[in-house]
Amino acid sequence: MSKLLNKWYKNHSLVYKILLFAVTTSFIVYLFPKTGKFRYSFEKGKPWQSENLYAPFDFAIKKNQDEIDAETKALKDNTPIYFNIDPTVEEKVISDYVERFKLVFGDSLSSLSRTKFFNIGQDLIEELYETGVVDSKYNYSPNRTVNIIESNTIKKEVEFGLLFEKSELKSKLNSAYEAIEDGQSKNRLIALFFDIIESNLTLNSELSESALKEAVDNISLTRGSIEKETLIVSKGQVVEQEQYNILNSLKSEYESQVWNSQNYNLVVLSYTLLVALALLMLLLFLQKYRREVFENNTKVTFIFFNIALIILLTTIVINYNSQYIYVVPLCVLPLVLKAFFDARLGLFAHVLTVLLLGFIVPNSNEYIFLQIIAGIVTILTVSELYKRANLFISVGQITFIYIIAYFAFFVIHEGQINNLKWETFGLFILCGLATLFVQPLIYIYEKLFGLVSDVSLLELSDTNTKLLKELSNKAPGTFHHSLNVANLAEASANEIGANAMLVRVGALYHDIGKMKNPTYFTENQSTGINPHEELSSRESAKIIIDHVINGIEIAKRNNLPDRVIDFIRTHHGTSAVYYFYRTEKAKNDDVDIKDFSYPGPKPFSKETAILMMCDSVEAASKSLKEPTSSKLNDFVENIVNKQLETGQFLNANITFKEIQSIKKVLKLKLANIYHLRIEYPE
Repeated sequence: MSKLLNKWYKNHSLVYKILLFAVTTSFIVYLFPKTGKFRYSFEKGKPWQSENLYAPFDFAIKKNQDEIDAETKALKDNTPIYFNIDPTVEEKVISDYVERFKLVFGDSLSSLSRTKFFNIGQDLIEELYETGVVDSKYNYSPNRTVNIIESNTIKKEVEFGLLFEKSELKSKLNSAYEAIEDGQSKNRLIALFFDIIESNLTLNSELSESALKEAVDNISLTRGSIEKETLIVSKGQVVEQEQYNILNSLKSEYESQVWNSQNYNLVVLSYTLLVALALLMLLLFLQKYRREVFENNTKVTFIFFNIALIILLTTIVINYNSQYIYVVPLCVLPLVLKAFFDARLGLFAHVLTVLLLGFIVPNSNEYIFLQIIAGIVTILTVSELYKRANLFISVGQITFIYIIAYFAFFVIHEGQINNLKWETFGLFILCGLATLFVQPLIYIYEKLFGLVSDVSLLELSDTNTKLLKELSNKAPGTFHHSLNVANLAEASANEIGANAMLVRVGALYHDIGKMKNPTYFTENQSTGINPHEELSSRESAKIIIDHVINGIEIAKRNNLPDRVIDFIRTHHGTSAVYYFYRTEKAKNDDVDIKDFSYPGPKPFSKETAILMMCDSVEAASKSLKEPTSSKLNDFVENIVNKQLETGQFLNANITFKEIQSIKKVLKLKLANIYHLRIEYPE
């Protein structure tokens, strides 16, 4: 049992990666739709590229949205509306008419005229209330059917145009009394009607809306059907509107059909295999090309977390409304990974993420092309993320590429730009604005995962930081040495394309361990007294070597990032303190050089290798007397070649060509420091 536990403990890092791999795969598969995916892609107006397609089963042809909208509009225009009738209104109006007519006219008219006027008015009232008088003006079609309801029963059906509106009363009265020549009597009659006419019909909005809703709900979503084995489209045939509708119906039916448990399990298994394959490619990439990242579980977790987060956000947006799919700032992923690692890893992870999203997004081919192009532009344009202007400019370029690519796809699909969806351009602009959130996101990630970005490196490079101020006060010579090394290292990194900001910060902090015993290092000995004269060679060597350990302890107490602490660990590699070693060896031949060597590790990156070369050259250059160009050349060659011979750069991914370029930079910089000119032959 103990052997098994020991074996598990030794391989705990690998076990963790396996668990992380399994959990991330399961989470992503959980987000994916659990139905089959239609394997054919097609576009309206384009030739069918696959083989002849026959219906695999019976299915109904679904109406497109335009057809459904047209039917809905027709129902809204033609569905009967309901009005409630008040039967007492007509009786009241007639009664009021009789009384008011007597009061208005009395005996002022002849019996014949009074009878004539009265009968005309009575006939008009009967005509008005035969169909009904509505209470207000409505914008219904004159041909719209109206159901008149009395006591919850439909009394009659009429056309809306036959109903009378009170606003039409004057014209109606003028027409009815057109034959009356007595203008005064005519006006009195019209005024009388304006006083007594009341509406007897009120709209029953609840019943009308309910009837319309029922009619809309009963709209058939299909028209016709296709039988199994029916030829749908032939190879090379242009997909016209009808075939396009049929293909969409088949796709929808295929992806929405009820799956039995066996089919469901097969779909889930297939998704799992594909997702696992994509994530496995990422792990293999890390193992082969980014070994230091692969061996750091925190960094691997960080990468997997960001991929899963992007897929989660995209899934949420699709479930809410797939039209907003382009609002998701997918380019944040390569930006974040480039900020913490490098461009190649950022692009690789971005491409894999986009390929995975292709399973769940609509128009997957278009989406994949757009996002991969945007990711490439992100990697190519965003440099020096710590400069705010660069981020704004790059986001503008990314948004512009989105718009150009989408415009091209739209023209390819539609063949014209009349129906161009301008609101989609607004979504791209929102996506660009959301991408700007990468700055605070990087800060959050630094705190959560303990990583360091160029933004933090810029802050650490400020010589007014508390730690560097302390170094300049306690060990001014070391501080000056660190500044010189930083300048040499930055120039060397720029020459070979390494991370100049990282190596500069590493150079500024690489010797902070000397603050513990500053006078034991020659650059800080201003009084001419050498404390090593009172110590043995072993004691002196231990103090010199311990500045690495002390530096690591000081860096951790001050919460310096691990990427910076790596420079403290490796800037001497496993080299020996030769002066004290030779002094001890002169006294005693039985001396182990390991007792006078730094504990390491050796530099394991271009940046740490650059610092080792620059640190050694800058420190040793102080001992040069009457330097000349030839002396400086030999001096740099000897120091760097000795480091090569002792295998200090075996673990660093640096080439001989790059080392030669660094030598050239160091020679040029030292010549500038000592104000040397080219030596001409006499």
